[in-house]
Formats: sequence, structure tokens, C-alpha cells
Amino acid sequence: MATREQVLDALKSIADPVAGGDIVSSGVVRALNVEGAAVRFVMEIAPQHAAAFTPLKDKAEALIAALDGVDSVSVVMTGHSDKAPPDLKPSRPAQPKGPEKIPGVAHVIAIASGKGGVGKSTVAANLACALAQAGRRVGLLDADVYGPSQPRMLGVSGRPASPDGKTILPMRNHGVTMMSIGLMTNEDQAVVWRGPMLMGALQQMMMQVQWGALDVLLVDLPPGTGDVQLTLCQKAQIDGAVVVSTPQDIALLDARKGIDMFKQLNVPIIGMIENMSTHVCSNCGHEEHVFGHGGVAREAEKLGVPLLAELPLDLQTRLAADGGAPITVSAPDSTQAKAFQALAAKLVEAEVA
Repeated sequence: MATREQVLDALKSIADPVAGGDIVSSGVVRALNVEGAAVRFVMEIAPQHAAAFTPLKDKAEALIAALDGVDSVSVVMTGHSDKAPPDLKPSRPAQPKGPEKIPGVAHVIAIASGKGGVGKSTVAANLACALAQAGRRVGLLDADVYGPSQPRMLGVSGRPASPDGKTILPMRNHGVTMMSIGLMTNEDQAVVWRGPMLMGALQQMMMQVQWGALDVLLVDLPPGTGDVQLTLCQKAQIDGAVVVSTPQDIALLDARKGIDMFKQLNVPIIGMIENMSTHVCSNCGHEEHVFGHGGVAREAEKLGVPLLAELPLDLQTRLAADGGAPITVSAPDSTQAKAFQALAAKLVEAEVA
């Protein structure tokens, strides 16, 4: 199989027609990934030079495909601009294209959190499986590009296929149709991308994936209020957001910022979830509120949004997620699973899923 160094050496034979030198040293080649017999990388160029680089993209694909041990090559050409806008208040502002409906998807729900570590992805995975058990056609988009965890939680591995080089066939397990950037990279590989590359990848996963006919698509967002959240809300029609937080004040501070972001982007808040609300000792049955209790309920009441669920901090829930079969799948009759099933029922009753 070809090595990363062999791929880079081959690409160094292609001259950069704009900056001089070769396309590796000039920084055109980005996000190179060599995994087995598959090679993927991005050619990042300024939009005005697209015509000059288009034949070089084809040349690069042919060159890498000719290397021993390479079976497939994927090259994406993306653009960036280093120029600052000439005027922050142009006389004729451009009219951006509004949010679009994802083909075949009836409802889109964002699963969000203000900070990391509150169990948002675990909630998203279990909620998706609970909705599938309720008879809904469910999709799950893992948009947490810096920490994609849904492939592990849903027990999905392998690489999505593309029948025509443009559309992507998602993966499926436990009745959930799933797509994640984690399926495109090694599990221990960091995604070192800038804003335009992130936005391009997210748009592809939303609009170029063959989701099929879905009643609801859950979008597992990264924590915070960054590029991914902004791109999602500006490019796709979102029916609402569910905000996950622990009861502690630090988590609630960040949750408020997330809620304010959705309000600014005109995305309705479906409700809040208090995760890790309580812990019951498996040995003695003692109940303890490790992170406090009731903080999310008070915040939801203050903001005038529903409290959708109070979910426990539970070892079996964590073990099930790590094992690739969420607690709603591995132990559907357990108390923990029933909490997620009740949450799913509320979303169905609210006609958002």
C-alpha cells in the first residue's frame, strides 16, 4: 500500500501555476488522508484561480491512482478568499440564499449543548433509537466534526459508498440511518479544518447524502456556538432545537448562550433536557444529585420552554453507548431506556418527529 510520503512526493511533481513551486509546498494540498488503499485530500485554492487548477485536480487524481497499492482517490477542490470586504455596509448587499429543505426529510431537530461533556451525543443516539422503536423513520447526522462519536455509539463501521462520485449512501444500524464525518477518517485522526472546509463538509452531509424518506433527522451538533451551528441554521430548514445541559451552574451559563444563538437565528426551542440529573447507587440504592438538581427545570421555566426530560447519570447507559448498542437497544425494558422512550413520545406528540 502507498504511504503518505509517497503520495506527497508524487504531488510535489505538480507545479503551482499561481504561487510557483509545487502544490504541496505552496499549501494547496490540505487534509491528506491515506487509509489502506484509499487516498483523500483537498485542493484549497482562491476562487478566481479555479480554471487554472481544474486540470491539475484531474492530473493529481490520475497520478495518485497510478501509485502501487492505491485503489481509490478522492480529491475535493474548495475555495477561499484572503481579501477583506471592501465595505462593511455595501450600497447593494448581496442577497444570500435562504435555508433549504433537506430532500426527503419531514422534520429536522438540532440536538445542542452550550458546553461539552454534558452527554449530548449519548442523548442523541438513544433518542434516535427510541424514535425508531416508536415506528418513526429516523436519520442521525453526526455534525460534531471535531469529536464524532456516533459511529462508535451506533456500532457502525466502514466507509459510505458513492454510486456516482457525488451522492453519498449513508450507513444504517438499529433502525437509524446515520452519516458522520467520523466514517471518513480514522478513529484517532484529528480533523484539522478551517471554516470554509467545515461548512463545505457539513453542506455535503446534509444535501448530498441519500437520506431517503425520513420522518425526522436529528443533528448532533458540536458544543458551543460556532461555524457548524451557524451553517446548519443558515443552510437548512430547522424545525427546532433541543438543548441538553447538566444541572450545574457552569453548564447552564453556556446553555443560555446556545439558546440565545438559536433565537437570533430564528430557530424555535423545542425544549431542554436535564442530563445526569441524579445518580442512584447500584449497591445500596442511595440517590445523590452529583451535579445539583432542578437547575435545568428552573431555567426552562424562566425561558418559557418545556422541560422534556430529567435523565439519570448511569453506568449502564455509558457502557451500552461505548459498546455500540445504546441502552434503548441493549436493554429496552430498563428504567433508563424508558426515560428515552418517554422523551421520544413527547416529540412525536408535539408533531416535530
